[in-house]
Amino acid sequence: MSTATTTAGPAGPAAPVFVSPAAGRGKVTFARVLHAEWIKLRSLRSTLWVLAAAVFVVIALGLLATSRTGAHWPNMSADDKERFSAPNTSLAGFYLAQLAIGVLGVLVITGEYATGSIRATISAVPHRLPVLWAKTLVFGAVTFVLMLATCLIAFLSGQAVLSPEHGGVSLGDPGVPRVVIGVIVYLTLTGILAVGIGAIVRNAAGGIAIVFGLLLVLPQVASALPVDWQHHIVKYLPSEAGQAITRWHLSEHALSPGAGITVFALYAAATLAVAAVLLRRRDA
Repeated sequence: MSTATTTAGPAGPAAPVFVSPAAGRGKVTFARVLHAEWIKLRSLRSTLWVLAAAVFVVIALGLLATSRTGAHWPNMSADDKERFSAPNTSLAGFYLAQLAIGVLGVLVITGEYATGSIRATISAVPHRLPVLWAKTLVFGAVTFVLMLATCLIAFLSGQAVLSPEHGGVSLGDPGVPRVVIGVIVYLTLTGILAVGIGAIVRNAAGGIAIVFGLLLVLPQVASALPVDWQHHIVKYLPSEAGQAITRWHLSEHALSPGAGITVFALYAAATLAVAAVLLRRRDA
């Protein structure tokens, strides 16, 4: 069985160090690397706090948004009621949750570089790439499972708030499952994208800045472009493409839900591909 110890570094809290199961008890297998990465992820203090923050903002902001809408529902015009998106309102907190997940995705890998414990990990897994795949798989799986439960709670509680005003929808209504599952998939891919970025830059501050830039700043910069350019460029930006699947009311100038999430998945895959090449070529 894989084990993990911790080392303290000047750049942050103690980080787990992978100890090779090959040291006396057989070769390193991918299952053992996965287990070691799971130990690392759950051992970091930042994991619990950041994921708890993501859960809180999704549920709390969803309840806040639906409560506010429910209070104003009788005074809303017929056009406003028709444009209103009940599933998106109950899941409005995912805009902030993506930042929390992005930060943690970067820290998952940059934390080891900050403390120097990456040398022990690479020594234990000399082929290197299994480490990257294991980190990505473990963090992606944890994000998906946690956001699945969180989004279902946020959606159901939000619709319970809206139902007295007849503004709510059910999980079986047309387009609603796509929105709920789409938010979960988008957040999971955001975490995977962040892991790839962290592996490329190997610096927490730089990786977090790039994630924020891609998800928040780049769309704002693109909005300053001429309108004709925006229609051809903005929809292919990472966040805009990925969020196409999360919108109940489809936009005329956005990619289709399937095409959008595919483009976003390709962004995530591209960062992992670059990270894999650099991991093989760089010193630990």
